Amino acid sequence: MTAKGRPVSIARRYRGLALDRRAVERAVHVLDAHREAFLGGCPDGELSVVFLSDRALAALHDRFLGDPSITDVITFEGAEPGVLAGEICVSVDAAVRVAGRRAGALSRELALYLVHGWLHLSGYDDLVPSKKRAMRRAEARALAILEREGALPRFGLA
Repeated sequence: MTAKGRPVSIARRYRGLALDRRAVERAVHVLDAHREAFLGGCPDGELSVVFLSDRALAALHDRFLGDPSITDVITFEGAEPGVLAGEICVSVDAAVRVAGRRAGALSRELALYLVHGWLHLSGYDDLVPSKKRAMRRAEARALAILEREGALPRFGLA
């Protein structure tokens, strides 16, 4: 399977979130096309992206990681290499808190969370300070690539 052909499953579980599924898929495909610049990139296979509320994401955080706190992104590695790359779970509420309801700022924040999850699946870690700095640099590079290629997805709230 080529990176460009990766299946991307997108679930909108946040009431009122407007998104262009093709634009989100394109963002993932652009990141995949630049995978060598990011520790080899996200593993091959289907990538699932889910947009959730704080409450729903906190429940997943508690159930699978034993931590009931609110967070912005959680990733789950795929169980079958080459078949399922993993899942990126994004809190829309967290993005709204950071960016407000301004469409451009909200879009950039949600794109950052998508990039952050993709980088986690690529092998980046942000729990150790030195590794967190490397991840922040990778996030900035990835967002710059998406912007340069016109692949930053737009999001909005109804």
